[in-house]
Amino acid sequence: MIEEKHTIIEKSFKVSGMTCAACAISLETWLKPTQGVIDASVNYPNQSVFLKFDSDVVELDTLEAKAKEIGYSIITGNKKEAEKQFAESEEKRLHTLRKKLIFAAIFSIPVFIISMFLKGVIQYENWLLMALSLPVIFWSGSEFFTIAWKKLKHFSANMDTLVALSTGVAFLYSFFNTIYPDFFSSRGIEPHVYYESAVVIIALILFGRYLEEKAKSKTSSAIKQLMGLNPTKVTVIRNGEEEIIDFAAIAKGDMIILKPGDKVPVDGKVKKGESFIDESMISGEPIPVSKKKGDTVLAGTVNQKGSLRIIARKVGGETLLSQIIRLVEQAQASKPAIQKLADKVASIFVPVVISIALISAAIWYFVGPEPSLTYAFSILVTVLIIACPCALGLATPTALMVGIGKGAQQGILIKDAQALETAYKIDTLILDKTGTITEGKPTVSDWVWNREDDINTWLEIILSMESKSEHPLAEAIVFYLRKKGVKAREVENFNSVTGMGVLATNNSISYTIGNDRFIKQRQIAISDSLYNTAEEMKSAAKTVVYFGNDEEVLSIIGISDKTKESSKDAVKKIQEMGIAIHMLTGDNEKTAAAIAKQVGITNFQANVMPKDKGDFVKELQSKGKIVAMAGDGINDSHALAQSDVGIAMGSGTDIAMESASITLMQSDLKQITKAIRLSKATMQTIRQNLFWAFIYNIFAIPIAAGILYPFNGFLLNPMIAGAAMSMSSISVLANSLRLRRREL
Repeated sequence: MIEEKHTIIEKSFKVSGMTCAACAISLETWLKPTQGVIDASVNYPNQSVFLKFDSDVVELDTLEAKAKEIGYSIITGNKKEAEKQFAESEEKRLHTLRKKLIFAAIFSIPVFIISMFLKGVIQYENWLLMALSLPVIFWSGSEFFTIAWKKLKHFSANMDTLVALSTGVAFLYSFFNTIYPDFFSSRGIEPHVYYESAVVIIALILFGRYLEEKAKSKTSSAIKQLMGLNPTKVTVIRNGEEEIIDFAAIAKGDMIILKPGDKVPVDGKVKKGESFIDESMISGEPIPVSKKKGDTVLAGTVNQKGSLRIIARKVGGETLLSQIIRLVEQAQASKPAIQKLADKVASIFVPVVISIALISAAIWYFVGPEPSLTYAFSILVTVLIIACPCALGLATPTALMVGIGKGAQQGILIKDAQALETAYKIDTLILDKTGTITEGKPTVSDWVWNREDDINTWLEIILSMESKSEHPLAEAIVFYLRKKGVKAREVENFNSVTGMGVLATNNSISYTIGNDRFIKQRQIAISDSLYNTAEEMKSAAKTVVYFGNDEEVLSIIGISDKTKESSKDAVKKIQEMGIAIHMLTGDNEKTAAAIAKQVGITNFQANVMPKDKGDFVKELQSKGKIVAMAGDGINDSHALAQSDVGIAMGSGTDIAMESASITLMQSDLKQITKAIRLSKATMQTIRQNLFWAFIYNIFAIPIAAGILYPFNGFLLNPMIAGAAMSMSSISVLANSLRLRRREL
C-alpha cells in the first residue's frame, strides 16, 4: 500500500470585516469543521487568522469563500501586498467609521434633546423624530443589521446581533406607533416612541468601536515596528557599479554598501570596513556591537558611524528578522488554556443573553406595573444592549499581543502563548553548561604530549578528524591547529559516536579522539603523568579531550570555556524566585563541579548523554515538577521539546530554537528572569481583564433586567447601558496596554 503524501500549510492571514471579539469565535468555529483544516485560530485584536490545512484536501480559495459566507474576507496573496491591502482596507474602514459616527452624532443629539427636554412642545414631534432617526438607522447603523442577517442565515450570533435586535426592535416599535398610533391608544395603552434609545445607542456603540479600533492598533504595534525595520531602498554593487535598488530586489551574493545610519537589509557577512552596529531591535542589548571583516550582521539592525560592505547570505523570508516576525505572529495567534475557556463562555454568551432579555421582558409584561408593555420593552432593549461579549473576548488576546510584543522588543521571542501561560509557574530549571552558563566559545588552553616522536603527523591526523566533527570542542581544536598552519592529512573510516568522540584510521592505524569515558570504553591505556595532568585540568574547570591510538593515549588537550559574566548573578536571582536549578553536561565530573561552584549551582550531573537529558526532564515531571530547560545545542533539543517550557539561547543551533518555546536573543541567563516576570505580568493582566469582564456582566445584566426596581425603583436607561457596554471593552484594552510600560 502506497502512503499518500500531503502538503500541510501553516500560515497567518489578515482578516477584514471583524467587528467584535465574538466575530473571531464565529469565524473560527465556522472554518474548523471544514474537511482538510487541521487548525484555525482567529486573533481579533490582530485581525488575523492562523490556518493549518492540507492543501491536497482543501484549497485556500475554498476557505476564502467559506469566510465570505458569514461576512469576512481572508486576505491572501503576496505577504507584502496582503499587508498593504489590509492596511488600506482598515484605513478605509476607520475613515468610514469616523464618518458614520459624526453623522450619527449630528442626528442623534437633536433626537435626544427633543425626547428628553422638549416632549410635547413640538408639533408633529414623532414624525420629526422618525425623520431624524432614519439616516442613523439605515446608514450609520446599517452594518449592525447586515452582519446580524448574515449570522442569522447560518444560525450564529455576535455583538452585532444584540445591537441589531435592540435598536431594530426599538425603531420598529416607534415607527409603528408613529404611523398607526391608534392601534395601542384604542386599547388604553400609551403609544410611546423610543427613537432616542435606538439612535443614541448606535452613536455610543460606534463611538466605543472607534476608540476600540484606535486602541487595538496599538496592541499589535510590535509586529508593525519589526516589519518597519526593513529599508525600502538599498545600495548594491553590480558589475562594478553602485546601484540603488528596491529592498525586494536583493539577491543572495549581492555586495551591499552600508553607510552610517543605514538599516541592514539582509543577514550577511562583512567583506570590508569596520563599524559599530546597533542590534538592540533584535537582541534587546542597547550597546552597539563592533563589526569587522568576517563578522555576521543581521537584517533590521542599524549601522552606526563607519561604512561597511557586506555580502548578502540570507534575504527576504530567510533572515532572522523574518523568522522573528513569523514567530511573533504565530505566538499572537496561538491560544493558551485560559483563552479557550473564555472562548467557550463567549460562544454561548449571545444566545444566553437573548434568552435572559426575552424572559425578563415577559416577566415585566405579565407581572410588572403599568404600563407593563412599556416597561417590558425598555427592559428587553436594555438587557440586549448592556450584555457585551466584547470585553470577555478581548480580555486574553489583547494582553497576549502586548505581552508577546513586549517580549520581542526585549529580545525574548515567545513561540506560543502556552509557554507564556506556563513560564511563571516553573519551579525547576535545567541548564546546559556549554553556551548556556559558559560563553560557548571554547579555546585550547593546554596541549600535553606523552611522547614527541611523530607530533607533526599526529597533528595533521587530529585536524582531519576534528574538521569532520560538528562538536564545539572540535571546532576549537580545528581553529587552534589552523592558526598554527597545520595541514590536514587524509584519514579513512571516519565515525562519530554521539556524546563520546570520533574514530578514524590512517595507514591502517586506528586513532581515537574523545572524552575519558570513550577512552575507557575502548580500553586505551593512559600514563600516570598524563592522567594526573588531566585531573589537574579538570579541577581548573577545563574540559579534557584525549587523543590516542589503539594502544595508548598520545596526547591530552585542555579546553577552557569561560563562564559568562552574568551567569552567577542570574543563577542567584532565579534561585531567589524559588526555582530549583540543575546543571546537566556531557563534560566530566570535575569540570562540571568546578563550573557549578563558580556560578552557585549545587545540583549538577556530569557525563550526561543527550537522551539522558530528556529522561531527566521526564523524571522531574513525574514528580509533579513544572520544568523549564535552557540550552543551545542539538544535544539539548530532546530535553527542550520534552520540558514544560523550552528556552533556547539565541546563539545556539536552529534545531534548538525549533524545539524550544522561548528563544533568548541575548544568550544571557538574566533574560530567563525577564521571561518569567513577563509571563507573570501577562497572566496577571489576563486575570484582571477576565475578572472585570465577568464582574461587569454578572452585575450589569441583573440590574438591566430591573432587579433593583422592587427595592428602590431604579431602572437602567438603555442609553446609559450602551455607554457602559462601550466602556467595558475600552477599559480591558487600556488595562492590556499598561503592560507596555511594565519594567521586567
